[in-house]
Amino acid sequence: MRDAVVVVTGASSGIGKATARALAAKGARVVLACRNPDKAEAVRRDIVASTGNERVEAMPLDLASFASIRRFAESFARRYDRLNVLVNNAGLMAKKRTVTEDGLETVMGVNHFGTFLLTVSLLGPLKEAGRARIVTVSSEAHRIARIRFDDLQSERGRYRPFQVYAQSKLANILFTYELARRLHGTGVTANCLHPGVVRSSFFRPYAGRMERLLLAAAGWWMASPEKGAETSVYLASSPEVEGVTGKYFVRCRERRSSAASYDAAAAARLWELSERVTGKTKETNLYLGCPSI
Repeated sequence: MRDAVVVVTGASSGIGKATARALAAKGARVVLACRNPDKAEAVRRDIVASTGNERVEAMPLDLASFASIRRFAESFARRYDRLNVLVNNAGLMAKKRTVTEDGLETVMGVNHFGTFLLTVSLLGPLKEAGRARIVTVSSEAHRIARIRFDDLQSERGRYRPFQVYAQSKLANILFTYELARRLHGTGVTANCLHPGVVRSSFFRPYAGRMERLLLAAAGWWMASPEKGAETSVYLASSPEVEGVTGKYFVRCRERRSSAASYDAAAAARLWELSERVTGKTKETNLYLGCPSI
């Protein structure tokens, strides 16, 4: 990993912070892509102090804003001539339905569409690296989901936070598998993972009284952020997965994802929709060297 250029989204806390620290400790040049500049700068200083690696930079990125994503990609391209590893770690769950500045339901807007736009916007620098890796953090929650193409905005009926989150995690896997197919032969690989049930504040704001009690009781067996980051770090850096692409990993081992995640027609449909929503049709086809769907 020494001298590899790495971008980690959502690196200001939890798994993202632990991932960034571990990769910096391996000698990588790490870019912390975070929404809150002050928090990101504090994390940057902490990582530099703990690893001795001064090549850690914080850059602003808000995945709820297509404009912010485009600014990040443009700024990154001016500063770096390549990107060796992109870790799509950032994600969220919402207690109630809200929309992004682009008019998308926030959870799908950030977890899928924002991640899609960032990834395809960085395909140029990724391909410049020769051999590069895209690592996307999904979740075992995807197993209870299906892609509701007739209601991706979650406008019908009661808003169910965990169901919406689970759908976004299934979208992450469908995106990864389709991306791997389209990047075949380019030297850029794409894999995704479940980090484990991590001891953090991620789910707590969205849990009811009973769920909060269960989370408190379960705290003793839940993984630390460092443990949760292990599979991300493995996929980003291990020679064992050199050339491996289009796979789902749990605890640093390849696993089968849900049956719905292998629906190639759904993956292609989601890709086409994502191109339209984000306005990246021309760029994705140019970078990937393939025609429109």
